[in-house]
Amino acid sequence: MNSAHPSIFDLSSSEKLQLVEDLWDDLASSPEEIPVREWQKKELNRRKENFEKGSSSVLSWEKVKQNVHKQYHR
Repeated sequence: MNSAHPSIFDLSSSEKLQLVEDLWDDLASSPEEIPVREWQKKELNRRKENFEKGSSSVLSWEKVKQNVHKQYHR
């Protein structure tokens, strides 16, 4: 690799994680610039309608974490 042009692949794991966090924070600072596809809007509307009709189930964050832990930490 040419040292004049360093690559993100040369970063340590902690540096890569920091880069991802920085990129995520930057994206989150202007959510209006994030494109939302039509199918995503339709799915969000469908879920909202189901929630408002009471025909969807809601889990607490604690319950979601428990379910994930059960499924992946056997």
